[in-house]
Amino acid sequence: MIRRSLLFILTISNLFSHYLEAQGKRKYVNEFMYTGVGGRQMAMGKTGVASTNDVYGTYWNPVAFTDIEDNLQFGFMHNFYFQNLANFDYIGLSGKGKNGSAFGFSILRFGVDKILNTLDLIRNGQVDYQRVSEFSAVDYAFMPSYAHTSRLRSNTRLKIGWGVTGKIIRRRVGPFASSWGFGADAALRIKDDEGRFGFTLLARDITTTVNNWAFNFTDNQRDVYSQTGETLPVNSLEVATPRFIAGGFYTFESGNFRLTPELNLEFTSDGKRNTLISSNFLSMDPRLGIEAGLKDDVKGFEAMLRAGVYNAQRQVNSQGKRALTLTPSVGVGVKFDDLRIDYALAGLGESGIGLYSNIISVAIGINKEKK
Repeated sequence: MIRRSLLFILTISNLFSHYLEAQGKRKYVNEFMYTGVGGRQMAMGKTGVASTNDVYGTYWNPVAFTDIEDNLQFGFMHNFYFQNLANFDYIGLSGKGKNGSAFGFSILRFGVDKILNTLDLIRNGQVDYQRVSEFSAVDYAFMPSYAHTSRLRSNTRLKIGWGVTGKIIRRRVGPFASSWGFGADAALRIKDDEGRFGFTLLARDITTTVNNWAFNFTDNQRDVYSQTGETLPVNSLEVATPRFIAGGFYTFESGNFRLTPELNLEFTSDGKRNTLISSNFLSMDPRLGIEAGLKDDVKGFEAMLRAGVYNAQRQVNSQGKRALTLTPSVGVGVKFDDLRIDYALAGLGESGIGLYSNIISVAIGINKEKK
């Protein structure tokens, strides 16, 4: 069954990639979809495809919904992206179905607001500051998910799960440009009954994600563009090609203390990228995270400390030599029965210098089942 599932995924991906390759394939499409969500996952170096077991699974791995003990779980995240230059929000809901099935739905919003529009500042040679207006560049993603898990064999403690997430993407740049996009992610996971270890293969944009852009400019705005020598964009098609993320985790436990490291490897095939392993055929970007937790079973309380590294790149340093750089992230979390609150500080940059992001997220269980 695993072989058939993998073969199906790879076949569909290959067919769509070849069909759409000549129609607008670009290296960086819908980049807001790869920013990452959840205070826990972002604090752990943007890892999460393997160990995520909450409402943020719509983004990281829809099979995670089958691990949730609540009948319903609600999640919300706000990311003060790059010291509040932009705002990144996530809201999601997950629920249990029957016979090992689960579902979820989430909405992403990435926005840069209050951008000054000065294209109409000068009209017929006259300057009028009242014609200066503001607009927003906003990206939305609407993501329904479904997942199912079952025992691999009747005499084994391993479970196999699969899940899919549909993506409807809406992007707007003020009154000037807008697009609709459609695509899907797919995931396959093997995990033990007790949740001590697991392995996941996530295929983002497995069907490719196609964005159809339309542009709208007034005659005066076209004149302004022509005077600057710039070329006006035209209606076009963008295609995000598939990328694959393999992830694994293992939990070490001793009494009320646990330690969970996770490793994610992201593979892209759209040309050279500034990653640890880079080639025209394949590029690989590793991410590593770790979480330490201490819990009190009597009070239903748990505290967590997290750290991670990601974004491995080779850059020219102050001595003029190429050196490997890593982006660190740290965070904390607390859990009170059905409520978990997580905080992450990410995007610190080399030597802690740069525009960092503060991420706050919550997960709330609703109608928890009695054990």
